[in-house]
Amino acid sequence: MLFSEIQYKINKARQLDFGTLLNDSIELFKKVWLQGLMIWLIMMAFVIPFVIFIYVPMVVFSLVDSESPRFFEGMEVMAVVFFVLAYVLFAFIMLVVTFGLKAGLFRIMRQKDTDMVGKDDYLFFLRKPYLLKTIILSLAYFGINLLAVLLCVFPIIYVMVPLNLLVVVYAFNPEISGSNLIKASFDLGNKKWFITFGITFIAGILAQMVGMLMCGIGILVTASFAFIPLYFIYKEVIGFDEDIDELKHIGNKKNFDATL
Repeated sequence: MLFSEIQYKINKARQLDFGTLLNDSIELFKKVWLQGLMIWLIMMAFVIPFVIFIYVPMVVFSLVDSESPRFFEGMEVMAVVFFVLAYVLFAFIMLVVTFGLKAGLFRIMRQKDTDMVGKDDYLFFLRKPYLLKTIILSLAYFGINLLAVLLCVFPIIYVMVPLNLLVVVYAFNPEISGSNLIKASFDLGNKKWFITFGITFIAGILAQMVGMLMCGIGILVTASFAFIPLYFIYKEVIGFDEDIDELKHIGNKKNFDATL
């Protein structure tokens, strides 16, 4: 979809119904809860190597230091630098991985929503040709968040809506330039700020409450529910480019013909 088309659809967007968005999100969650759980498990798989990389040297250093205190004289600065660099590297990797996995989850939501037959490609945006753009958008995501924090706390409340929408806009329009993706997400966020903030806030609370009822660990299962309303906001405002054959496959040809 062209950037100009996205802007036009955002400007002409109709009013959204809160109840419909919530009900549709619940129905889709029934189809994608397993994929949402897989996203968090994949994130944990990225965290484990870092934990080993950081804490094993710490344990070794502490054991050797207790046995030979003089061995580490003058090495405290090197140890601090090592751990700071390791943490920065980990934060960067997790920022990119989280952004890419969320974008991949939105693609999977589309497949499940339309009953498309396809592979659940969680790493779609973490491979070529999209990895570089995922990195750039992740850094922009972090930079805008940081700037909002530096401008006091209130701006972060505002930017959290368009930044969350940035992931879903990118997921379905990866061919658009990074700057236009950011602009489109802010245009959509400005247009639908209150309902987006409200529905994601309620969805987040529901996800946590239900997750806690499932002995706490259930939060991993329900956490993805907080993202689903973003998918339906994008769907209702911008929509998707689909050919007739694809619509036949998902059984919506009649609705499609009615729009022609």
